[in-house]
Amino acid sequence: MSVAVLLLLGLGLGLLEVEGRCFFNRTEEHCVCYNLSEENIGSIVQCIAASVVEFRGGELERYVAFPINDLDPPTIDMLGTLVIRKIIFGDLLVPEILLARVLRFFSYTHVQELVFESCVFEGRGNWHEMAGQELPILSLHFHNVTSAPLTGREQDLASLGSWLETLQELAVTGSHLTSLPCAIGRVFTALRSLDVAQNSLGDKSLMSTFCKGAFPQLQVLSLQRNNLVSYHSVCESVQLLPELQHLDLSQNTLMADPSSSCQWPLTLRIFNLSDTGLDEVLTPLPPRLEVLDMSCNHLRAVDISLGALKKLFLSQNVLQAVPPIRNYPMLDTLQVENNSITELPWDEVKLLGHLRAAGNPYNCSCSGAGGLQALAATGHLGQGWPQGYTCHWPPGYQGRLVEEVPVSVLQCNRAAVVAPVCVTLAVLGVAGA
Repeated sequence: MSVAVLLLLGLGLGLLEVEGRCFFNRTEEHCVCYNLSEENIGSIVQCIAASVVEFRGGELERYVAFPINDLDPPTIDMLGTLVIRKIIFGDLLVPEILLARVLRFFSYTHVQELVFESCVFEGRGNWHEMAGQELPILSLHFHNVTSAPLTGREQDLASLGSWLETLQELAVTGSHLTSLPCAIGRVFTALRSLDVAQNSLGDKSLMSTFCKGAFPQLQVLSLQRNNLVSYHSVCESVQLLPELQHLDLSQNTLMADPSSSCQWPLTLRIFNLSDTGLDEVLTPLPPRLEVLDMSCNHLRAVDISLGALKKLFLSQNVLQAVPPIRNYPMLDTLQVENNSITELPWDEVKLLGHLRAAGNPYNCSCSGAGGLQALAATGHLGQGWPQGYTCHWPPGYQGRLVEEVPVSVLQCNRAAVVAPVCVTLAVLGVAGA
């Protein structure tokens, strides 16, 4: 329910402004209201100047029978002057019938983002009043919500079509979602970003979700922390997304299919496979990747070639060496923190713009320590130097910071110093004789 509708309820109930439960932070233009009721709803007036309004707790079910009529021109004009851009509902029991009756009033406001957190949607709304209604809301987020299953609600979607066809961002996270019917995806014709992280989506349900004609403009898809297992099945599921650029599969337990020949969408540029239990690089990979994240896995080696790759994240694996930089001619950023790397090929990595390699068991021989010190001097190591770089070998330096290892010519190459001295002494000896 919007601030304006609550204001209308307050006026309809004849309530005056009283000391209530709404708190306005003028600096952040953020207003939070707690447990609004008939006794303190008047305090919402102070939220009129806010750009973000948040409602926590309350008794919305008490207003189910409240008559909500069409608005008169002065009220419509007042709604148009509000600066509210984002409304958050949290810890609420939301009667869907009430939501369906008041949602159309948003068409008179400038609200662009609507968020529901830890809410329970009760009952079934009558959405036919929204038929043909356009709303300014471009971003819709649900987190930790409970509602009736989406299957069988095609008519509701049809009534909301005029709005949903313009929605650009949708998030349904942490809500035990097991499937998204194909018909739903076909309604969201303008959606750019879909976040369904922390749910219970499996390989089979994913295939039906991204059917032909579903989410035709989707560019960003997060499937983080679901029940996905087959790398091949995920690839086949998203093949029909012609505009997909960013895919997040992190925190799923993925397994390779040796016979897989699935080709990822050529548009894919950012791919997150972090924390997926991998002990090898799964192939094929999207051929035009620019960002690849395979951190927090069990990789012992990475021997792949990606000509367009610019950023490679491999921290928290068991790598014993840095991947060959020549395989990534466009690479600018490399992260290999907390692996088993003993020495960096500093002649190669010095060409990178950003390198993070702390937390490895470094060999502090003169070449190893000298290379790291040279990289640090040029600013390549950035955050983590010097505290994150310690020696593992030789025993005399174990546990010491790499920064503290002496690498002077006298100490590192005694032969280069002793030989000239011996020659000089020999010459002097001959001359004296």
